Amino acid sequence: VRMSISWGTQYAKLKTNLRLATNRLKLMERKKTEMALKSRTEIADFISAQKPDRARIRVEHIIREDFMVEAFELLEMYCDLLLARFGLIEQMKTLDDGIAEAVVSILWAAPRVAQDIAEFKTISEQLTSKYSKVFAESARANQLEYPAKVNPKLMAKLNVAAPPRLLVEKYLIHIAQAAGVPFTPDPDVMREDEVAQAEQMLIEFKKNEDMQ
Repeated sequence: VRMSISWGTQYAKLKTNLRLATNRLKLMERKKTEMALKSRTEIADFISAQKPDRARIRVEHIIREDFMVEAFELLEMYCDLLLARFGLIEQMKTLDDGIAEAVVSILWAAPRVAQDIAEFKTISEQLTSKYSKVFAESARANQLEYPAKVNPKLMAKLNVAAPPRLLVEKYLIHIAQAAGVPFTPDPDVMREDEVAQAEQMLIEFKKNEDMQ
């Protein structure tokens, strides 16, 4: 009997780790948000000391942290959803559509966040044991079309690429304004924004013309 239990999905273990992950995510969100607020003061100091390059590097770091907080909020919501609908995991052999996006997104994110939230390793193992190794591997590689894809917002927030230069400038403008420090954004970067806005206006204009 004991052997069959260890082979199958351990629902109690899954439930406990979903709860623990939710608490840890909340804690990390708070911690990262507090750190970002502290960093904003440092950045304002760099700007007023005429060290815009140092400020830009710090801003990239803040943006990453902000993205991470948003990713953690999404994962917290998914953990909550799985806890609320835990019966669908326990009682159904196949993956129910109502929790598909949550399961697929958690499987994809687990290796990317397990360093910060260790519980995701266990959650991932239990979900893999429940829905099969092949399914879990496809989810991790984001190769699934059905029953759900990985949430694109989650993927964007956990992207390791450097944040767009325009976003960095906009953060700097915002931080400088809030601190009452004069700041001149990079004119080349801001020009990109003007071009993008002009193109967007053109698209809207064309759309309106087509409709008429």
